[in-house]
Amino acid sequence: MNMELSHSKPPGYQRVVKPSRKIDSHLDWIAQILDGDREVHRKQRHTAKRLFERLRDERGYEGGYTGVKEAVAELKATKREVFVPLSHPPGEAQVDFGHALVNLNGSLTKCPFFVMSLPHSDAFHVRVFERE
Repeated sequence: MNMELSHSKPPGYQRVVKPSRKIDSHLDWIAQILDGDREVHRKQRHTAKRLFERLRDERGYEGGYTGVKEAVAELKATKREVFVPLSHPPGEAQVDFGHALVNLNGSLTKCPFFVMSLPHSDAFHVRVFERE
């Protein structure tokens, strides 16, 4: 059995150049249409099918519907807002530690501090510790 390796070291990461697609030259136009659609009612917004028809009729697009559908999905994914609701049930606290410059007997001293907040009741507790 011949166990010869083609490389003495691993070749490392090689970035693969994505082949250009027929839709790539139209991406700015599609993005502009989708941005304008944010101002209109949901039912009046362009679908991928309608964008495909407009590209074909108005801009001479010779590619297929799948390319338009994928491009629309990519553009919508980059524009999507992310929202994570904050929920603070009673009894849960948020705690943090840090350092602050404190005027201690006329000189600035770096002192550690502790902060605890109770978001449900908007109460908080701060404790500064003197360094010795």
